[in-house]
Amino acid sequence: MRNEFALIDAITRGLGDRAAGEWISLGPGDDAAVISTTPNFAQIASIDTLLPDVHFPAEAPPELIGYRALMVSFSDLAAMRGVPRYCLVSLSIDKPQLALGADWVVLLARGMADAARELGIYVCGGNLTRGPLNIAVSVHGEVAPQQILRRSGGLPGQRLAVTGALGAAAACVRRGQMVPADSGALTPLQRAYYRPQARFDALAMIMSATAGLDISDGLSQDLGHLCTASGCGASLQSSSIPIAEGATLEDALFGGDDYELLIASDEPLPGTYPIGVLTAESGLTLDSVPLAPKGFDHFGGER
Repeated sequence: MRNEFALIDAITRGLGDRAAGEWISLGPGDDAAVISTTPNFAQIASIDTLLPDVHFPAEAPPELIGYRALMVSFSDLAAMRGVPRYCLVSLSIDKPQLALGADWVVLLARGMADAARELGIYVCGGNLTRGPLNIAVSVHGEVAPQQILRRSGGLPGQRLAVTGALGAAAACVRRGQMVPADSGALTPLQRAYYRPQARFDALAMIMSATAGLDISDGLSQDLGHLCTASGCGASLQSSSIPIAEGATLEDALFGGDDYELLIASDEPLPGTYPIGVLTAESGLTLDSVPLAPKGFDHFGGER
């Protein structure tokens, strides 16, 4: 099935109950979606573009690609203490996917629908075109203005913490396990890579945080971003960093793709993992030794 409109219909069928819902007045099928908003809430939005063999293997099962695409994109809203609401998806596909007809796009849409269902959001529109495989996800949510969490709110002396174990997805990449034999039977490392969780479930735990972001490009690099924005440095203790089973400290520090939240707070945050403190002195240290922030760089081409 290669007709554009037949493919759009197939995608909508694959999305099922996630194509329209409670606050979607008008979903896929018209020139634009119509959304109902909550009074006195600020609208929050972000967009990510995912490319084959950069953000996922081109030969990966499409349902895993779809799930990952939505979940990693919505992580940016969790990082700012937002509540997820809906997304738009722009999809470019070409010969390899078209050769599989509707099956490939339906499975991709079903993977997106699985993530959308878990997040309680809707995929209410987008765009389909022919070209090299490219998935762009525009995510939207709401946040009370007084609860917006930014990178720039950190202060010297505050505790640093993360919301979960780090390094598993990076270990999956490092070990060359990114293409699963069975999309329904992922190893723990593959599950960390393909089915990460945007940590909206942790928002209640971080209400007293004053600064934060999600860990997408590696703990050291993302911590460097927080410190630069806040005008601070940071001191980490390696023994306190929670490392996922099968991963190494290097995976946790530099690997990325974790999508846990890194936050700074004056108070202990139950349920999180304390890893260090912000300092008045610039720069990062690990066990009192200078640590160079390093992680994924789209234009540098390496971690």
